[in-house]
Amino acid sequence: MNLLSAVRSEITKITSTRLWWVLSLIMVGYVALCAGGMAVILGGLGSQANGPAIPSAQLPSLVYSFATSVGYVFPVLFGALAVTSEFRFQSLTPTFLAVPRRGFVLAGKVIALLLAGAVFGVLALIASMGVGAGLLAAFGVDPLLSTPEIWAFVGRSILAMALWSALGVGLGALVPSQVAAIVIVLAFTQFVEPLLRVAAGFTDWSAQVAQFLPGAASDSLVGASVYAAMSGGGAGLEWWQGGLVLAAYAAVATVIGFFTSWRRDVS
Repeated sequence: MNLLSAVRSEITKITSTRLWWVLSLIMVGYVALCAGGMAVILGGLGSQANGPAIPSAQLPSLVYSFATSVGYVFPVLFGALAVTSEFRFQSLTPTFLAVPRRGFVLAGKVIALLLAGAVFGVLALIASMGVGAGLLAAFGVDPLLSTPEIWAFVGRSILAMALWSALGVGLGALVPSQVAAIVIVLAFTQFVEPLLRVAAGFTDWSAQVAQFLPGAASDSLVGASVYAAMSGGGAGLEWWQGGLVLAAYAAVATVIGFFTSWRRDVS
C-alpha cells in the first residue's frame, strides 16, 4: 500500500460513519448562533448606542471569525476521535496486519483529516458569513464580501481549521484513550487556555509567551477573533508565524504519538 491508498482508505473510514456530519451540524448551528448574535449586538444595538465601539470596516471579519474562534473545537475533536475510536474498537489491528508500515497509516490519517478539517472550515464559514453578512447588511453595515481582504481571511480560516484537525490526530495518537482525549480537548480549549490568555495579559513577558499558545496562534493565522477584540487586540504573531506554530503543535504531537502509543500492540 502506498500513501495515496492510505489516504483513500482513511477518507472511506471518515465518510462511512455518522460522526463527521453530526459534528458538522452541531458546529454550523453553534457558529451561526454566535455570529448572528454578535452581528445583532455590534451592527444593530451598537449602532443605536452612539455607534459601535469597533470600526465598521472591522465588524465583518470579527463576526465571520466565529467560524474559527468558537468552531475550531469541532475539527480538533473530530481528529482526536478519528484516532482514538480505532484504538477503542481495535479496528487498527486489521489495518496494521494489512499494512505493516504504520507510518504510512498515520500519514494517511493526517492528510485525510487535514482535508476533513478544511471541509469543517468551509461549513463553519458558510454559517458565520451567511448569517453574519445578512444581518450586518440588514443593519446598514457593509459586509465587505467583495473585498480581497475578506477572501484572504477566508483562506486563512480554512487553513486554520485544517491544522486544528491535524492537531487532533496528533493528540489522539498521543493519548489513545478516547475519554481522556475528549476531556483534554474540551478542558484545554474551553477552560485552560482562555484562563491562561487572560492571566498572561497582566505582564508584558507573559503576553509574549501566550501568543505561542495554540488558540492564540490560530487567531494570529486567521487575523481576527472575538478574544483579540475583547482583550484590546494587542500585537500578536504574523499570520504565517501563527500558521507555523499551529502546524508545529500538530507535528510534534503526531511524532511523539507515533513513537509511543502508535507503535505498541493494539490488541
